[in-house]
Amino acid sequence: MQLGSLLTLLRQSIYTYTRWQAIVMLFLGFSAGLPFLLVFSTLNARLADVGVETATIGFFSWLGITYSIKVIWAPVVDRLKLPLLDRLFGKRRSWILLAQAGIALGLFLMATVDPVKAPEMMALCGLLVAFSSATQDVAIDAYRIEIAEERLQAALAGTYIFGYRLALLVAGAGALYLAAFWSWEVSYLVMAALVGVGALTVLLAREPEVNHYAAAQDIAHKIEEEASKRTHLPPRVARFVGWFYAAIAGPFVDFFRRYKELAIVILLLVAVYRISDIAMGVMANPFYLNFMGFSKTEVADVTKVFGFLMTIVGSLVGGVLVMRYGVRRILLAGAVLTAATNLLFVWLAQNPPDLVTLAVVVSADNLSGGIANVALIAWLSSMTSASFTATQYALFSSLMTLPGKFLGGFSGIVVANFGYAEFFAVAAAMGVPAILLVLYLFKHAARLDALAPAKS
Repeated sequence: MQLGSLLTLLRQSIYTYTRWQAIVMLFLGFSAGLPFLLVFSTLNARLADVGVETATIGFFSWLGITYSIKVIWAPVVDRLKLPLLDRLFGKRRSWILLAQAGIALGLFLMATVDPVKAPEMMALCGLLVAFSSATQDVAIDAYRIEIAEERLQAALAGTYIFGYRLALLVAGAGALYLAAFWSWEVSYLVMAALVGVGALTVLLAREPEVNHYAAAQDIAHKIEEEASKRTHLPPRVARFVGWFYAAIAGPFVDFFRRYKELAIVILLLVAVYRISDIAMGVMANPFYLNFMGFSKTEVADVTKVFGFLMTIVGSLVGGVLVMRYGVRRILLAGAVLTAATNLLFVWLAQNPPDLVTLAVVVSADNLSGGIANVALIAWLSSMTSASFTATQYALFSSLMTLPGKFLGGFSGIVVANFGYAEFFAVAAAMGVPAILLVLYLFKHAARLDALAPAKS
């Protein structure tokens, strides 16, 4: 690449990542990532540290179900105006603020509850945090899609992921350090206070200027009229039927009516795009520690610290690449790179353990993963309708991880029966359907562009 092109790319990168939308998503990413570990691994560490029984700790993992089923209440976030808050802040920001209030309250209560004496109360407080966090995710995803055009979505996803990863460090290692030097109570109180970072961001940010209601209102009115004519329902009941149908069925009717048979292909691609990456990740730590024989410190240094940096670099680079070359090309590149880097693990498994080699493979894996992730997020964002942003994206985000997590549950069986090298080869092969589906959608690019919903 010539010097002039490099300078142009650098200027474009600086311009992209200093826009107000990118800066806002950095802090909202931090807000979204902060509560996640506090109801998972950090909470598990706290429960184990204070002597809660292992069987009881296992039940706390059910809190994670809230993140997988957020699509159930996403229609409410799309369609319901919050009294007073909506008038003051607008629909998206009011929902984010309400969710942040629930997170802060839940973390404060978790700081004051003794999990040994009252595990049920701790579970309820954790449920409040998890439910509020999943709701915040729904509202933030909708906000991100609505504050910028399609070509900026990958860049916004890059800064969002950066903030999210920083929050994971704070809620993971940071919370453990606080608990070690002071107490778990102080640790969770500090985490509750850090929710204020996201709240301040929402107060200073702008509300999206899009028409949330156009298509949904049309559907609601049509159903209301039909319900009144055919069933002679009272006006209020007919109005509620119309609202309910538009809120629950409207997002799915809109998506399938718009894309027709291509809707199935789109959903299939969403479901399989990250299967290779997620399934491989389940066996990563056992591979590093048990098979390769690296120490815990070595694994932490290379995969957590160095890997974290490479994921961030990949995310930021992916954002610029999507801006320059378009989302579909980078979506295809991400699918190919994800499958190819799994083959590097086959090579790693067949050679003696070496930290430099491990760092190279982990770098390639995290770099490609960052590029693929922001490309997928940007592409999915372009698929949503402004009238049903929260619900349609919640459907996508739930679907993009569920198959990979399910198949990942069988990864140990494959390793036990065939070995790590064979497992990584299978994981790489699992990325082929995603490549083929992206190529298929390339053939229908003109039609997809014509069917893409307007965002304002």
